[in-house]
Amino acid sequence: MKAIRVNEHGGPESLAYEELEAPEPGPGQARVRLAASGVNFIDVYMRSGVYPGEPPFTLGLEGAGEVEAVGEGVEEISVGDHVAWAGVPGSYAEQVVAPADKLVAFNVTMVEARVAAAIMLQGMTAHYLTHSTFPLGEGQTALVHAAAGGVGLLLCQMAKMRGARVIGTAGTQEKAALAKEAGADEVILYREQNFSEEANRLTDGEGVDVVYDSVGKDTFDGGLDCLKTRGYMVLFGGSSGQVPPLDPQVLNRKGGLFLTRPALAQYTRTREELLWRAESLFSWIGQGNLDVRIGGSYALEDAAGAHRDLEARRTTGKLLLIP
Repeated sequence: MKAIRVNEHGGPESLAYEELEAPEPGPGQARVRLAASGVNFIDVYMRSGVYPGEPPFTLGLEGAGEVEAVGEGVEEISVGDHVAWAGVPGSYAEQVVAPADKLVAFNVTMVEARVAAAIMLQGMTAHYLTHSTFPLGEGQTALVHAAAGGVGLLLCQMAKMRGARVIGTAGTQEKAALAKEAGADEVILYREQNFSEEANRLTDGEGVDVVYDSVGKDTFDGGLDCLKTRGYMVLFGGSSGQVPPLDPQVLNRKGGLFLTRPALAQYTRTREELLWRAESLFSWIGQGNLDVRIGGSYALEDAAGAHRDLEARRTTGKLLLIP
């Protein structure tokens, strides 16, 4: 089978398209032939070495496809099932072996396989952010950075489902329009306006209840400045770079703020929680209540091109690799 390998940490040019032996499932595992692999910023962190991982390894954590074989003791899924996942290493490949309890079956007549691959990591991230980390409610206001990105568009939609007011940030008028289509009530063009000052103006100086920040270094300080007293800074990414160490007294001075740095694995620790989040997404998609924007599809061998476009912020929505 073909797969994308990281033989040494580096830029997109370090991604190698190589032939590997097809994997066999062991006890509790299943082998899946991929229809699509999801591209995420965590893949960039792993490729570049920001997140630890000893090369060589096959990149990718997310995808969807059809079960080809199962190992001993597997009861969760069967051969022929269409399944999707997030958090399974080695997903930039034609085939992957995964723990069966990490796979979620879906009805391919209701949710197309590429959509299932596109929704798992970013969709469940948006779900835990809005339903668990800071459970949004009626009358609350959220500031969503990168509102036209893959997570951002889903965050806007789920925040509106929860009855919240959404203020998004975006870099261009085109991206602002996409965020508004996804439900953002207002969108701040951060290249033209100071987003913190504008967010305070839009809330009559009160500030927002929560900031959902996937950008990191470039937006973190400004995000603290537009939170209301006892507001929540939810930092879940660093597309502009990692946030430097912080003196906790800053949180005190700015109003007794809360700061958390969550990750999806902490919110899918049990199969019950995984199924709750994933099946909610599939249900909303099947009912037409959640729109999944696929911003680009690349051949598996062009994984480097997908990474370049993602890092350059040239994309909106979700990027996929197609074996």
